[in-house]
Amino acid sequence: MKKLLSVLLMVVLLTSILAGCGETNTPDITSSPTATSPEPTEPETTPDDTKEPTYEPIDINIGGMTGPTSMGMVKIMEDNQAGKAKNNYNFTIVGSADEITPKLISGQLDIAAVPANLASVLYNNTDKRVQLLAVNTLGVVYIVEKGEEIQSFADLKGKTIYATGRGSTPEYTLRYLLLEHGIDPDKDVNLEWKSEPAESVALLKNAESGVAMMPQPYVTIAQSQVEGLRIAIDLTEVWDELDNGSSLITGVVVVRRDFAEAHPQQIAAFLDEYKESIEYVNANVADAAQLIEKFNIFKAQVAQKAIPYCNITFMEGKEMKDAVGGYLSVLHSQNPKAVGGSVPEDDFYYSR
Repeated sequence: MKKLLSVLLMVVLLTSILAGCGETNTPDITSSPTATSPEPTEPETTPDDTKEPTYEPIDINIGGMTGPTSMGMVKIMEDNQAGKAKNNYNFTIVGSADEITPKLISGQLDIAAVPANLASVLYNNTDKRVQLLAVNTLGVVYIVEKGEEIQSFADLKGKTIYATGRGSTPEYTLRYLLLEHGIDPDKDVNLEWKSEPAESVALLKNAESGVAMMPQPYVTIAQSQVEGLRIAIDLTEVWDELDNGSSLITGVVVVRRDFAEAHPQQIAAFLDEYKESIEYVNANVADAAQLIEKFNIFKAQVAQKAIPYCNITFMEGKEMKDAVGGYLSVLHSQNPKAVGGSVPEDDFYYSR
């Protein structure tokens, strides 16, 4: 499409130049002593060479989950509801990735915010029919403690850690970081896996001390229920300190490849709006929290406290490719199944 538009613009430009060469606005009084003014003619109309290609808004169906990976979308959602968005967006917010996956594969959704490793799994299991548009959330997992014993990552050695996310990225992330710090996750710590953060909260509430790994915004909820509970370690910071050429990533935005190929202008408009939306959320926490509750993503009171710790971001292009590629390589080294068997190839990353 871009190539076609470039060709069309070149044709228009050549037409304008040729037409301009044939016009004579004033007589050349030096070329001939008998030169006379030409007969009046109707002015020629030339195309406007500077006019941009016509942009046609389209319907785009977008899916997201309750939690940080959808929080950055709320300004687009608000603008869309007010009729100010660049496309006609239809948003679906659900409770889990399991509800999004079949809708994306079947074509009911065009774009979706999903966990980073799920994007890789979808790419590998759908014959590359899914592409990565952008990163929307870095690490949201924290080590919390009721007490003051954990002052560094090394202090986790010998501790019991209540955790959620067994068999998924939180487990792979924790095991990787433990190993990188010389701590054997199977011998040097006791990992007690729970089905949901509420179980860890109940254990901490009834104990004098304790350590847990949980994501935001559940950390914020837990702090409102467990007196003295504090954030001891930000796993994103620990990951960054390793300087391994990657980033700890939680959420990304994917698109169906055929949809992206058919609508590059509209995808570009969406990405521009998405970046602006994320910048708005990070700069206007209180107002963004109200929108987060309005669109049934999370309660405003919790969201306002959690946003500064959710690492909501926007990353695309080469920066996205470098960060995600490194992260998926780490997950692959822990368990190839975590990324769908193999690290995606270059065509996994959408470029505009």
